[in-house]
Amino acid sequence: MTAQLPRVLRALDGFHATHPWDHNAHHHRWILRRLPGRSARALDIGSGSGDLARLLASRADAVHGIDADPAIVERARERTAPGVPVTFSVGDALEDVPSGPYDVITCVATLHHLPLSEALTYFRRHLAPGGTLIVVGLYRPRSRSDYLIDAVAIPSNIAMAWIKNKGRRAPRPVAMTAPTRPATTAFPDIVRDARRVLPGARLRRRLFWRYTLVWKQGLSPTE
Repeated sequence: MTAQLPRVLRALDGFHATHPWDHNAHHHRWILRRLPGRSARALDIGSGSGDLARLLASRADAVHGIDADPAIVERARERTAPGVPVTFSVGDALEDVPSGPYDVITCVATLHHLPLSEALTYFRRHLAPGGTLIVVGLYRPRSRSDYLIDAVAIPSNIAMAWIKNKGRRAPRPVAMTAPTRPATTAFPDIVRDARRVLPGARLRRRLFWRYTLVWKQGLSPTE
């Protein structure tokens, strides 16, 4: 069985290469359900091809997306219709964010590219009173429960790939062409550091190798 494992992994890699699906976009509607009914300004950190930023425009008067990769920012601008209240810029997430405050800040699959505590402190500083921060992040599996969740995710991942692509081969979504980096921080360490910076933050492990963080500015840990 052990000798067959590399062959199985290669087969899985081949399947996902021909049936790709965007694990981050899978959480976009979940994010929208956790936002207030309407906001004045929203910020998407690590905006990639702009899919989430354009969705946020249905709930905010103005949305700004920032990403460090010039090529993916150009694709985001190309894919955004004139008149949609979304702008994009190339820049460092901890230095080049346009001045806030923002009623909503989102950060999907980007926080593991940044120093965790410093980034969360920076996001908090740009959040308006009563504003909402939502993170969908990646973590490095370390515990038995982490690996159990990963094991459950494998067949679910195959099923989702088949459903989303209707069983057909498909090209990679534009959002998946941006540079990536593996996560290096385990989930318990993320929880510890996040709650130190954001008292009362709600964090939860999710399927498909992700966790979520939700925090509202100005709320006490018991609210």
